[in-house]
Amino acid sequence: MERELRRTLGVSDAVVVGLGAMVGAGIFAALAPAAGAAGSMLLGALALAAVVAYCNAHSSARLAARYPASGGTYVYGRERLGPFWGYLAGWGFVIGKTASCAAMALTVGAYVWPGREHVVAVAAVLALTAANYGGMQKSARIARVIVAAVLAVLAAVVVVCLSSDTADADRLTSGATGGVGGLLQAAGLLFFAFAGYARITTLGEEVRDPERTIPRAVPIALGITLLVYASVAVAALSVLGAQGLAASTAPLDDAVRAAGVPGLSPAVRVGAALAALGALLSLVLGVSRTVLAMARDGHLPRALAAVHPRYQVPHHAELAVGAVVAVLAATVDVRGAIGFSSFGVLTYYAIANASAWTLDSGVKGRAVAAVGLSSCVLLACTLPAASAVTGAAVLALGACVHGVRRRFRAGI
Repeated sequence: MERELRRTLGVSDAVVVGLGAMVGAGIFAALAPAAGAAGSMLLGALALAAVVAYCNAHSSARLAARYPASGGTYVYGRERLGPFWGYLAGWGFVIGKTASCAAMALTVGAYVWPGREHVVAVAAVLALTAANYGGMQKSARIARVIVAAVLAVLAAVVVVCLSSDTADADRLTSGATGGVGGLLQAAGLLFFAFAGYARITTLGEEVRDPERTIPRAVPIALGITLLVYASVAVAALSVLGAQGLAASTAPLDDAVRAAGVPGLSPAVRVGAALAALGALLSLVLGVSRTVLAMARDGHLPRALAAVHPRYQVPHHAELAVGAVVAVLAATVDVRGAIGFSSFGVLTYYAIANASAWTLDSGVKGRAVAAVGLSSCVLLACTLPAASAVTGAAVLALGACVHGVRRRFRAGI
């Protein structure tokens, strides 16, 4: 009989894991391209992204309470829609997020030691893999420290900008808009910064009393993240305006400089590095748990389904994911080549919402699932063509692999 993971995470631990995934490096970089797309409608785009995120989070939380096992939407799609749809969600998540792990590791390296990104990236991956191997509680404690430090830096940015003489409330809504297309594209960019709440549901097998804990932890983490993002967006807009924000390559760094406090710039860089490290931690956790679930069903080598008898973690899956990410981080710069990950995320949540639709529920549950599903499809259509084509190709490859495996098994 397969060994299950140990349930050690309470509500506060699950919230911290979600915050570590959502309040990541994206907030230090996503505001600029989002402002470039939406213009003065940036705050509206943030609100739209939050609505989509809420729908997806609501559906994911309901499913996680019903199926509190590792794997997230891979499990939900398999149980509610059939093995193929669960497999497709798991395939897209593992492939796309493995590349995201390497990209986030390189982001850590770029902030910590420019010019030696690959060395730092590999060291970060190995250190986090070792920490995760020691058990979920150790990972949660590390996430708690990182989240606290990042929130402190962001709070300092907000206070400095809003209290500055250069802050002007008129900048929040003045300037050109990007129209409906720009609004939707900006919402798509900002949505991915929210997407880390799935990490809570992916770890469902390690949460205590999941029927109660997960539905509480997901909205709390999402609500805190929305408050943080809205505060930072308002602060940055008040000193830079939409046009200045769109032209920035380091928006929060430029914001504190425009506010007249360049001395805070090193802290902002440290905060960005820690945020990327926290996102990397949560990504590795999520990918390894999905690998565990797929290995249990034979879609990946069954050896990856092993659970450590002492630490109660999927140690083979964690080591495998860590090794692959370390190799990618050491040899390839994937930061600009993972657009398909965005397409994969939207597909992942579309399957989650479709799964939630099939649950026995009232009008609200189905309405939220329908809005979430249609929003995922709509945002996917606003992605750059290259990202959509690459993402569709990756999913098509996964479907072919699934078909070949089924034929092979049937032939045996």
